[in-house]
Amino acid sequence: MRTSYYAAHVYMIVGVVSGLFYREFTKAEDFHGETQLALMHTHLLALGMLVFLIVLGLDKVFQLSGTRLFTAFFWLYNAGLALSTAMMGVHGILTVLGRDEDHIPEAVPLTAGLGHIVLTVGLVLFFILLGKRVNAHVQHPAPTAGREEDATAA
Repeated sequence: MRTSYYAAHVYMIVGVVSGLFYREFTKAEDFHGETQLALMHTHLLALGMLVFLIVLGLDKVFQLSGTRLFTAFFWLYNAGLALSTAMMGVHGILTVLGRDEDHIPEAVPLTAGLGHIVLTVGLVLFFILLGKRVNAHVQHPAPTAGREEDATAA
């Protein structure tokens, strides 16, 4: 569970810093247009911090961490999100510096696409693991406090 907490914390810090960078970099370059730097902040906070806070809660209920599927999800999801947002940053910086879409190397959107694919594979693994744990939880529900007392009284 700690890994999810630490991941959420790191994404919160990086997300806030990326928002600050966007604001200050566009002011320094006197840029007044659309750039992917504006989206990077939100992606890091939503897909990073919020997702891992949700994963933390689900882990508490369904004991997800410590399994091979969780480890694979964790590293693939983080790699995909890091790759995708890094390419958003590169694309955004190039836009602010005056490059139009025709002068941004094709490797930038291709690498971002690869990051999205890796992120998606991580999410699929997470849902496979979560589905298994939910099914196991439904088939063998945990006893409630009232039922335990009734069983010991009988």
